[in-house]
Amino acid sequence: MVRIAPINIPLRRRRQTTAVAFWVYLLPLCLGCFLILLIPTLWPLLAMYLAWLYLDDAPSTGGRSWEFWRRSKIWKWYCEFFPVALVKTEELDPSKNYIFGYHPHGIIAVGAFAAIATEGANVSEVFPGLNIRLLTLDTNFKLPFYRDLLLGLRVASVSRRSCENILRKGPGHSCMIVVGGATESLSAFPGTNDLVLKKRVGFVKLSLKTGASLVPVFGFGENDIFDQVASGPGTKVRHVQSRIQQIFGFTVPLFYGRGIFNYDLGILPHRRPIVVVVGKPIEVEKMENPTEEDIKKYHDLYIKSLEDLYNQYKDVYAKERVSELRFIA
Repeated sequence: MVRIAPINIPLRRRRQTTAVAFWVYLLPLCLGCFLILLIPTLWPLLAMYLAWLYLDDAPSTGGRSWEFWRRSKIWKWYCEFFPVALVKTEELDPSKNYIFGYHPHGIIAVGAFAAIATEGANVSEVFPGLNIRLLTLDTNFKLPFYRDLLLGLRVASVSRRSCENILRKGPGHSCMIVVGGATESLSAFPGTNDLVLKKRVGFVKLSLKTGASLVPVFGFGENDIFDQVASGPGTKVRHVQSRIQQIFGFTVPLFYGRGIFNYDLGILPHRRPIVVVVGKPIEVEKMENPTEEDIKKYHDLYIKSLEDLYNQYKDVYAKERVSELRFIA
């Protein structure tokens, strides 16, 4: 049964829903605007934009950071919708560089986006002096207009070159990597916290080569905001999803949430809280050529720190969980 939203919804809730709908439909809106440039009279503009898209190296150099865009009220309303909260457990030294690992990925890493890419949760006040870039697949920067809006939010490519460029910019420049990636999104079911981390060591190697401290981050509630059709290993659905990931670099979970005017069916997320808890940094020894033993040592330390962070706060922010933290791959 689909529950229809009542007419007499308070204005504050309507604007929160509008903010979330704006973000959900922003990609098709941008692509629609791009199609307008296919009109023959606009071909000169199309040619100039395509040349700009090809030459622009911002995705690999840290984005652009349009502060008016990052601080827009729309992101305040966006965060109020769930709501999203950003919690720090330790003071972070702005004279250092950090690699933040975000877990779990969820369907689209809403907590990481809301708390870090925007000022909706006041990240600049929570971590003064730090310039944290949220990193995403390079594929997202091939999408006309949409890529420019991402760059304006200080979102950058997750490529190794991009990470190194950011961390070399100077004190305080840091990045957040959603470590589990697209593979982990297939296990994003409400009440669960299944992570793909056992073999994800690239961010640890990057940390050792640059000397940037590792910081575990857990988004409590990230997996709760969407429901997903079960597609276990070995099923035809999972096979198709795996093939899509091999070809395009990302996969498409069969998820659903709520609609603009109903509470049970649509592609908008549910109103369920997300609390992004930032853990204690792990200091690393900078080394040009870390060995497998070095990488394993700090990877194990990272997993232990992440487990401790989860266990410390699970009874506060994940009271309705149906299973505990698991490392499934």
